[in-house]
Amino acid sequence: MGTATQSAVDAVPGQRRGRLDGAGLRVAIVASRYNEPIGTRLLEGVADQLERLGVKSSDVVQVGVPGALEIPLALQWLAQSGRYDALVAVGVVIRGETYHFEVVANESARGVMDVALDYGLPIANAILTTENEAQAVARIDKGAEAVRVAVEMARLRSDLAEHAK
Repeated sequence: MGTATQSAVDAVPGQRRGRLDGAGLRVAIVASRYNEPIGTRLLEGVADQLERLGVKSSDVVQVGVPGALEIPLALQWLAQSGRYDALVAVGVVIRGETYHFEVVANESARGVMDVALDYGLPIANAILTTENEAQAVARIDKGAEAVRVAVEMARLRSDLAEHAK
């Protein structure tokens, strides 16, 4: 269908799509320290994908927070700064024996979406919500996937703004 770095106008007439070219983008990552061993592996995928897409390490900021419920507030602070083209939320929530799992899973996702919509800023959600650790490990590539989403959406935002001029 085309290369990852083609223009916003895709091969399908009338369809617009962002590019997977991270050069020059400023990206911030907010990562929960809860379930840290799996979170660390997610972050490794994030870092690798940022590099592969051409985002310079000097254009990346990583912020750690205690848990998934704290991610949206840190995202909000970063969005308020106006310094970033895209944000990535990284965390791991594994179901326990109480209702708390649903609260954390639902409210962290809602908070991430609220910040994205309030600021019109691409925020990719790589907060895993799984039944068990094995499912989380099986989804370890979601960090890298989130970076691709963040970069594509940042480019799409930029290309659409340019096209509107």
